[in-house]
Amino acid sequence: MSTRTYRDAVDHLNSLQSNAATLEAVRASGGRLSQFAIPEMTFDLNKLNVIHITGTKGKGSTSAFTDSVLRRARPEWKVGLYTSPHLVAVRERIRINGAPISEELFTKYFFEVWDRLKQNPKTANPQTPIMPGYFRFITLLAYHTFLELRVDATVLEVGVGGRYDSTNIVPKPAVTGITALGIDHTAILGKTLQEIAWQKAGIFKEGVPALTVEQPEEGMTVLREQAEELKASEFIVVPQIPGLSDIKLGLAGSHQYQNATLAVHLAKKFIAVHTSEPVEEDLPASFAEGLKSTKWPGRCQTVPDPAHTRTTWFLDGAHTRESLDCCMRWFVNPDAALREPEQFATRARVLVFNCTSGRSGNAFLGAMVASAADLLKSHGRDEAAAALFDQVVFCANVTYADGGFKGDLTTLAIPEADLAHLKTQHELAAAWSELIPSFPKEKIHVLPSIEHAVNVVRRLSDSDGKEVDVLVAGSLHLVGGVIEVAGLSHVAL
Repeated sequence: MSTRTYRDAVDHLNSLQSNAATLEAVRASGGRLSQFAIPEMTFDLNKLNVIHITGTKGKGSTSAFTDSVLRRARPEWKVGLYTSPHLVAVRERIRINGAPISEELFTKYFFEVWDRLKQNPKTANPQTPIMPGYFRFITLLAYHTFLELRVDATVLEVGVGGRYDSTNIVPKPAVTGITALGIDHTAILGKTLQEIAWQKAGIFKEGVPALTVEQPEEGMTVLREQAEELKASEFIVVPQIPGLSDIKLGLAGSHQYQNATLAVHLAKKFIAVHTSEPVEEDLPASFAEGLKSTKWPGRCQTVPDPAHTRTTWFLDGAHTRESLDCCMRWFVNPDAALREPEQFATRARVLVFNCTSGRSGNAFLGAMVASAADLLKSHGRDEAAAALFDQVVFCANVTYADGGFKGDLTTLAIPEADLAHLKTQHELAAAWSELIPSFPKEKIHVLPSIEHAVNVVRRLSDSDGKEVDVLVAGSLHLVGGVIEVAGLSHVAL
């Protein structure tokens, strides 16, 4: 009997992570290194009945909505959901009927894939290593898991881009969808919306419906051209759905209505293709229930701290300019930071922020401050943007104060020099001071770990006796670390 454990599986998986230098090589290649991702492994992937989803913002939320709608509309089905990244446990990436697979199943299927790869050193391309990288391996693991468990439908979220992503080896999905386009991962995907749209449209397939939402014209033009070139069966810009805007969605934020709209159309199209039974009703009751009950942790999520009752965490892994704008519209709102307006001045607010190397952190903060000023004014507040936060914390995505990581949260992607000197965090702090010169320097914290950041929040709550609202944004890895360190897992996940 095998004695290999879940911890062993996670350690083996972490050994496949790309370090910062490797990631730079991928960026320099424009993502084309991923063309050679996993041609060695061949499955009958069409058996997975895939809904393939990409986009710049909202692809994870749209995947979650689609999964939830399918499960309510067809409760007899077994639905697989593959997303990234995870927040606390890597098992979150591979779900069956909404729940992460168990540690036991993860371990079993992990080592079946691991051993098969180790026993087959032959690769289709000489430059392809025997063992795939971290994300490619988990993609293989998801395919293997879903095939073994014989899912009826698979909602498959792209990792980065689309055309060269390792999810993009399914020969013929049932339907493909593209959420809102924006600027992100520019070193890999390109610096213009046209280039990024070209990468995203790479998931279109011959004979497969291609759906998208309203896009800027320069992006939409490329999507249309690619749908024709790749011979999609149809290209649809999804229309509004009567009655959908009246539903209180399971995910907060006004931007989620666009994601929910795309999800409903994807689910309808999938059911029509898969069952030959078109859904005629605009918004069936089962679809509405699916939208209402959708859960997607770490995205515009409000979490009251179970152990520190005066603290409320506002968690959003927004990491693009567009998604951070959505984040601020959610936070600076009567349902969040502006609730009980008479207590606005007496409640302490903390921003905990980080962004990965290569993203425009300074521009992100500038956009957030400008957005805060506009939103405060639009909600009738006299305060300037400087009054929104009492403390700001810029911390590295290292889990613990001793420099260690929770196993599932280990990352090798942070350049060593950056980590040693907290280069990114110091740059963010300097940018904040430049944006708001009046902000007290002693209330701007540059910290080496998430545990240090949580301790700042705890001290503030304990010393002042105030209610504390904490906005955590800029990185899903940061949000996941906060959930782990602050002890929020059992209420947030």
